[in-house]
Amino acid sequence: MLAQLDRITINPNVCLGQPTIRGMRITVGFVLKLLASNLSVQEVLAAYPELEDEDIRQGLNYAAWESSKLWTTYLALLPKKI
Repeated sequence: MLAQLDRITINPNVCLGQPTIRGMRITVGFVLKLLASNLSVQEVLAAYPELEDEDIRQGLNYAAWESSKLWTTYLALLPKKI
């Protein structure tokens, strides 16, 4: 998975350590919000020409992995049934 996410960077000195696209001040969360607000990938790329299609694909992939980890952590914290 890590090789597939080489465009997602986390640096505590950039955007308060949020995951960003290639170290730019464009966060993965911001790109996801644009897509969730019904902008197409092509519209996002036109609005932010510094982004590439692969950046968006990896951002979506990163979000999918992170949400899966969050769910796994949540389940681990639930009380165990005896």
